[in-house]
Amino acid sequence: MTGTSLARSNQNFSEVIKSYYQLTKPRIIPLLLITTAASMWIASDGRVSPFLLLITLVGGTLAAASAQVLNCIYDRDIDYTMTRTRKRPIPSGKVQPRHALIFAAVLGILSFSLLTIFANLLAALLAMSGIIFYMLIYTHWLKRHTTQNIVIGGAAGSIPPLVGWAAVTGDLSIIPWLLFAVIFLWTPPHFWALALMIKEDYAEVGVPMLPVVEGEEATVKQIWIYSLLVVPCSLLLMYPIGNLTIIYGAIATYLGAKFLYKAWELKKDPTSNQLARGMFKYSIFYMMLLCVAMIVDTLPITHSLMGIIFTCGG
Repeated sequence: MTGTSLARSNQNFSEVIKSYYQLTKPRIIPLLLITTAASMWIASDGRVSPFLLLITLVGGTLAAASAQVLNCIYDRDIDYTMTRTRKRPIPSGKVQPRHALIFAAVLGILSFSLLTIFANLLAALLAMSGIIFYMLIYTHWLKRHTTQNIVIGGAAGSIPPLVGWAAVTGDLSIIPWLLFAVIFLWTPPHFWALALMIKEDYAEVGVPMLPVVEGEEATVKQIWIYSLLVVPCSLLLMYPIGNLTIIYGAIATYLGAKFLYKAWELKKDPTSNQLARGMFKYSIFYMMLLCVAMIVDTLPITHSLMGIIFTCGG
């Protein structure tokens, strides 16, 4: 093989790897993983096993990737129609649907196997339930048929904290379900802000997203309502219902106040693409920092510092 042929072969191989990587929609996955990690830190009182953390995050990554690949297969007709998505691997012809299906199956099997062997069966089953819910309930049933698609479908993205908690404890208590509720209530403001920005794309393919069917004003009203719900719900993770302290509470209150401000600004100007973009970007920032606050709050050094502060104060 000549140098030119070898270079071309390596380039083709890199393109194939890149195409399969793009099928997993990798930008979505980190947010799912940080909610998993936060749940594990809370469940273990800040003493999570590094190996279990790694295995659970890898298993969660594989499960989320499998779901996204299946979504790309199912939505290939929509992706082909929309200019924004026409260059994705399947509609562009870089990956055949049957090959993508095999890839998704392998990812799902690896996820289930890793979580079952190195965590527990409950965590593995919860991860699989996320794939099933995302595909059957959201992608197949809800997405193309109702404006409430993202509300109910948001349950799929709320499952990672359950997986993380189950991986550590082997069961589920009220705290992981509170984490589930926070993400469930956060999803509509997050996704509807994005939908406001790309409503023309959804209208082009007939997907009944709320901004397309009911307009911007109705959408931002719903964003405001869900924002009013998610912020107080996030504070329920504090003692006595949850086991987080005033450190988390202070950070969550600050982040929540800004979240409400962004939603209120958008409510006052529903047609502003700039405000919708700001709300969308901040919603990601909000969830990430909220999870970081959960992790920091559960660290043993934080508990020690709190003990010293209260002792000195007394």
